[in-house]
Amino acid sequence: MKILGVIGGPEILVIALIVLVLFGGRKIPELMKGLGKGVKEYKKAMNGFEEELHSATDPTPQEPQQEPASDGRG
Repeated sequence: MKILGVIGGPEILVIALIVLVLFGGRKIPELMKGLGKGVKEYKKAMNGFEEELHSATDPTPQEPQQEPASDGRG
């Protein structure tokens, strides 16, 4: 899909102006904040999915190493 190859500087400027006209200057920070939260949640979910996938496909899960018990002799 080459749609992103067609979008350049002037096109982004036109899109930004249309968004400004549709939503007004006061709503844009709210929209960007919501967009940022959405992207953050998406990345968090993807990282969790990748970790779960790696742990499920790992044939030998690593167990935490235990330190030898001390018997009081120092």
